[in-house]
Amino acid sequence: MSKYVFDTYAIFEIINGNLDYEEYIDSEIVINDFIFAELCYGLFKEKEKDLKVILQKYSRRIFKIEPEWIEEAMQFRLGWKDRKVSVPDCISYFMAKKMGIKFLTGDKEFENLAEVEFVK
Repeated sequence: MSKYVFDTYAIFEIINGNLDYEEYIDSEIVINDFIFAELCYGLFKEKEKDLKVILQKYSRRIFKIEPEWIEEAMQFRLGWKDRKVSVPDCISYFMAKKMGIKFLTGDKEFENLAEVEFVK
């Protein structure tokens, strides 16, 4: 079974039934508190009917982020200040790098980076 750090976009694509994400449904999912916060916000905003089930599923997949990962991610983001990349995505990208797994995203800014599984 493959293991990925999922970004919020990937989670919503799976929830919404995007067939391009079908192969990732049974992957081992890794997220962090930042991605979980974005997920909560998006589900509350959309008034998701399966809110409790979805939040329970993904809350069990939260892994701790090391402070130095956040530092590196924010230095990376500063270098990309001309691009619209979110704090959670930058942190998740570095989390994946440090864990030695891929970052699953549909964010075009990450498309050609190492350690990224880009799916639109």
